[in-house]
Amino acid sequence: MENSFTPTEFIAVVNQTLEYAYAGVTIVGEVASFKVNQGKWVFFDIKDEESSISCFMTLWAMRQPIEDGMKVVVKGVPKLTKWGKFSLTVSQVAPVGEGSLKKAYEMLKKKLSLEGLFDESKKREIPKYLDKIGVISSTQAAGYADFIKIINARWGGMKVVVAHTQVQGMDAPDQIIRALNYFNERGDVQAIAILRGGGSKDDLSCFNDEQLTRAVAASKIPVITGIGHEVDESLVDLAADVRASTPSNAAEMLTPDRKEETRKVQQKMSRVSEELMNGVRQATNDNREKIEKVSRGLLTRYIEPKLNDVRKTMSDILLNIKREFELKENDLKQKVKLLSALNPEVVLKQGYAILSGKISPGSVVKITTFDSEITTLIQEITKRRKDGKEG
Repeated sequence: MENSFTPTEFIAVVNQTLEYAYAGVTIVGEVASFKVNQGKWVFFDIKDEESSISCFMTLWAMRQPIEDGMKVVVKGVPKLTKWGKFSLTVSQVAPVGEGSLKKAYEMLKKKLSLEGLFDESKKREIPKYLDKIGVISSTQAAGYADFIKIINARWGGMKVVVAHTQVQGMDAPDQIIRALNYFNERGDVQAIAILRGGGSKDDLSCFNDEQLTRAVAASKIPVITGIGHEVDESLVDLAADVRASTPSNAAEMLTPDRKEETRKVQQKMSRVSEELMNGVRQATNDNREKIEKVSRGLLTRYIEPKLNDVRKTMSDILLNIKREFELKENDLKQKVKLLSALNPEVVLKQGYAILSGKISPGSVVKITTFDSEITTLIQEITKRRKDGKEG
């Protein structure tokens, strides 16, 4: 006998089957009949030359603006509505292709600019001397490797806390937002760097996500971006406090150059010495009282302030050198500990033994334990099975 359903039952069965067979689908096509109802619900069709699928989503889930004629990629679940119409319930939608990406970028940029999200008056400076920074990037990316290399080469001793995320694709914005929230909740880093090397417009489009852009603008901790190449501009760049042209450039902006700082110290010391000598030469042409007056003036006006500057700079340099030595010392201790664990005497002390000699029946072999050496005759050799039993 054929199954008999009510319309409601049949729709429920079909949706259950669809959910089992297609828990999530990704479709690329052109937007048509786009509209927003009640400021909450989004309806549109996604089509190609021959077919069209009705789509539904919440306005909140639309992270980049779309309009008719745009090429987009959508993720969603196919469903049969209670009116018996097939539809796709969309969880994510994003423009693809250079033309659609540019259009969506300009639409969202205009909207956020009118809100004042990119105002220069809201930008904060990154502190000059940093002790600890947070980095949001893919640790497998070349851009991240370049950033770390330059940071260490320019100014050692800075602590870097890394949040590994995707830096392209539809899942990347939410992962980066979670990393931003993580660093803001910790509150122990002085700046946050968002890094991503070069790529296509599609690869970099995740940095034009509305919710991610708002999260960067709302960060309590100053944010610097190093995304793509110098010619690439994203909404996240515009929302950040400081924009670097590349990840390498971000590293340069976050750290002083050790050689340059040393040169500045030497220049300050040279100027102090020269000014002192000039003062002494001038003073020798006057009487003792004038000499004393000039000396006191030089000490108060020139020497003491400049010596304080020199002391501060030298203190910073010595502190960073100390940190580097501590890191190297800890690394050496770990290596010594590893070599000690591999010492044969340590292995013997744990109850193991070393067998030496020819392994064959009738041969005499030596067995070395921790405190003994045993000489014995091999009478028989049996093959050991892989399950540990004798065969």
